[in-house]
Formats: sequence, C-alpha cells, structure tokens
Amino acid sequence: MDGKHDGSAQLQDLRAHLERLEKEELLTRVTRPINKDTELMPLVRWQFRGLHEDQRRGFLFENVTDARGRNFEGSVAVGIYAASRKVYSLGMGCPVDQIRKRWAEAQARPLKPVEVATGPVHEEVHMGKDLLAHNGIEEFPIPISTPGFDVGPYTTASNWITRDPDTGWINVGNYRGQVKAADRFGMFISPRNHGFKHWDSARQKGKALEAALVIGGPAAVTYASGSRIPWGVEEYAVAGGLIGEPLEVVKCKTVDLTVPAHAELVIEGRISHEYLEPEAPFGEYTGYMGGRLYNAVMEVTAITHRKNPVFAAIISQMPPSESSMLKKIGQDAAYLHYLRNTCNLPDVLEVNCHEIAVDSWVVVRMRRCNQAAVWQALYAVAGRNAMVGKYIIAVDEDIDASDLDAVIWALSYRTQPHADSLILPNRSVGLDPSGLPPGEDISDSTVQQHFGSAILINAMRKWDYPPVSLPRKEYMENARRIWEELQLPRLTPRNPWHGYELGDWSERDREEADWAVKGEYIRTGERALKERKPVEGEE
Repeated sequence: MDGKHDGSAQLQDLRAHLERLEKEELLTRVTRPINKDTELMPLVRWQFRGLHEDQRRGFLFENVTDARGRNFEGSVAVGIYAASRKVYSLGMGCPVDQIRKRWAEAQARPLKPVEVATGPVHEEVHMGKDLLAHNGIEEFPIPISTPGFDVGPYTTASNWITRDPDTGWINVGNYRGQVKAADRFGMFISPRNHGFKHWDSARQKGKALEAALVIGGPAAVTYASGSRIPWGVEEYAVAGGLIGEPLEVVKCKTVDLTVPAHAELVIEGRISHEYLEPEAPFGEYTGYMGGRLYNAVMEVTAITHRKNPVFAAIISQMPPSESSMLKKIGQDAAYLHYLRNTCNLPDVLEVNCHEIAVDSWVVVRMRRCNQAAVWQALYAVAGRNAMVGKYIIAVDEDIDASDLDAVIWALSYRTQPHADSLILPNRSVGLDPSGLPPGEDISDSTVQQHFGSAILINAMRKWDYPPVSLPRKEYMENARRIWEELQLPRLTPRNPWHGYELGDWSERDREEADWAVKGEYIRTGERALKERKPVEGEE
C-alpha cells in the first residue's frame, strides 16, 4: 500500500470522505487564521445554535493557530461525521433513507477486518528516542471544546482501541482524552464502558493496559464506537458491515493491537495500572460541565500519522450537536436490533432516542399487540444499559416517535399515569447533574454513590378510539394541490396530517359524515327528528 487508494478504500479514507462532503456542498473550508483554543469550536457551535439541521455542514480549518501563537502544519475537521443525517449517510456511503437498513445488516452480518502490511497511517513514525522529536502529541492542533470552562485541549473523536486481557477481544470505545503533557493523556473511561472492563482486568493482573488512540479513521469506526455495541462484538466488524467491506488494519509499532490502515493519526501507549490523576472539568453531552475526577492516565509510546494529518474532532457538549446526532442514529439502530432480534419482539417498529436527551428520552414505536409485549419492550430497554432510558415510552404505530408534539399528544390522551406508568429505582445517574449533588465526593468513578430512577410509560391505546379529528386523507390531498396552485409557502407535513379511524366509529357515523360532504346533511337532521325524545322529568 503506497498511499494511493483505489475505490475499495474510499469509505475508509477520511480525505476521500472530505471530498464527498465538498462535492455535496456539505463542507466549509476556512482558510483565515483560527485559534484552536478560543475560536474554532465556538465558530462551529453557532450552526447548532442558529441553523436547522439541513443547513449544517462539516468544517475544515486549514490555517490553525493557538493561544501561544503557534501555527500548525495539519488541519482540523469538525462536524464531518454527523453534523446532519446527510453528512452521516455519506460516511456510510448510502442515502439517508437507507441508514437504518444498513445498520440492521451490519449488526446481523458483521465483517471481520483484514490485516495489511502497511498503510498511510505509518507515513510518519515517532517512537523511542524520537518520540518527542516533533513535540509529541502537542504537534497536533487539538482544540479546546468549551473555551472558558474546559481545563485544556481534549481529543473528542477519540477511538480508543483496547484488547480484553482474557479473551483477546478488541474493543473500540469513544472516550475523551485530556492533553496533560507531550507524552501523557488523561482519559475518562466510565465503569459502564467496555474499555474500563479491559483496564480493570489488566489492573487485577498487575499490568498496564495497552491502548491505541485513533484519530481520523474511517467514519464507520466512529459511528460504531459510540453506539453501545454489545459486549463481545467487535466494533471493527460492525464498521465493516456498515460500509460493506472489511476494514483494512495494520499492526501498531509498540503495542499488540491493530489500527485502521487509513487513519490520519494513531497515538499508542499504556494505561497505567498504578496511578490515577485528576481529570476534567470538561463540557459533556448532557449540556452541563462534567466535574473533576480521578481518572486513568495513558503514557504515550509511539505516534504514527499521515503527512500533514487532518485532526478530526467531534463537537459535543450542549445538544443538539454532532455528538448527539452521531450517538442517536447508532443507538436507535442498536436498540431496534436488540429488541427485535435478541428479545424476540417483532412488533417493535422503531426506537427513537431524542437528540436533546439522547440517553434519557427513549420512545419505542410498536404495532398494536398484546400488552404484555409492550411492557416487555419497556423493561428490555431499561435492562440493556443502566444509564440509557430515564423516560422510556411505548407509542402506537401512528405516532411519529421523532416528533415531541406527537409523543406528548400520546402521553396526554392515551395514558392514565396511575395505570400506565412504573418507576424503576437503582439506576445509574451517569453524568446527569440532577443525581449528583454539588460538593459530594465523586473522585472514585468506580463506586456507585448515588442512584437514579427510570419511568416506564405505556402510551399505547388500550382499546378502540374515535377517529383523529383532521379531514380525511382525500380532502387534505386535494387541499394541498390547491395550496401549491396558489404558490403558498412550501409545506413540510407532520404526522398526523389527515384524519383516520382508530376502531371506535360506526357505520352510521360514516354514513352521516358522507352525507355532510355531499351537502345532504339535512338527512341527518331528519333522522335526528325521528329519534327525538323528551327531556327526563317533562310531561
């Protein structure tokens, strides 16, 4: 492999992905000087606070400076993975409407990676006495995500590769990485993450855990790493399934791991089994700052990268963000596969984790079925992960699970709280500040000191309902034709946009409604006259 990539590598090469974004007018190149510590992320942030999703784009900063006045040879890319569903779909090489299908296929038929002799990621290698020749990890323009609150630059599109010391299973997890020195990273591995289990197993054996931090690898690896893939399933294989071809991987230089051959940057090292250090505060995906903790430390042993690497970053923090979109799409797909294929619930049609609270608000859309199956689905969502699902809601097939108004409508008129909800205790609070009182000692992230709860809500109809009070479909369709003829503003229909029956509607009701639209409503009045009866108590 000589750095020239044929078609088979197009979905594994970040630079080819950037070319696709640019071709689709989904990439903004910024050539003026931008300070990575104070300007870069705030600039990208504005599109998530001021634009609709279909206007959001990836950014490529080609003239990056920092607060110390340094200029960097490489560039920084942000928003290139999941600024929008369209951006996300290009990373998978499929249309937007095929994302869910592609995820289902990837989980059902993952493709194992193939090892190759070398790749672009080894164009430059720094190790041994030359490790710090280019200033180590400070060679790269790692941005500050939340200027004014974060305590330093952090890697965010951080694909951490680790191996289970007992089974050899490779995990790829997305964890934040704090720059602490030219050869030292702080990192946050939650006890609920698989990477923590690898680290804990190594610590119990009295060994450091080998790790590799991949930046700018195939988009599909980033998609898989943030999607809560089940224990024992390798993200590399799911990523291969997402793009329909095995990932090409190469051996690391100083640790016994493999990394994507086409990655922009890989930082190899060992996570200490002897020391923890204070890490954070850092802006988290909940929309609040994450507090300082004693967390893991990785000591760098090698750095390999492409020439003039593109440093990829994910913008997270306050949702909606690139992080929330990335996580939502993968998590929706993973939970749908889990409920249908593992829990044997074929009546589940969709799982929707809302972007504004992607780990808290989970809506399960189902066909009308036995109520026991509805509750099984609600319990199954809660049981899969202790920190996903604070509000878990089942809705009918006719409810748009992605539309908060539609879900609130179902909650308001298809439930009775005393009969249709159940609170589960002893849940993880994760990074939810409502479960973490200020001033509490949270320095040991391995100890559960506070518990949260979840509410399961069955917002499906329990019996037949009267029709939805909107004009029948044919009248709405005709009115739309008139709307367009009048050249009124472009419509974006929201479900429901027409009325439909839900079981509680008689033949007489249909007949009289039909008379009405034919102008024969007097017949209804004549019928009513024949059925007149006296007021009770009157002679």
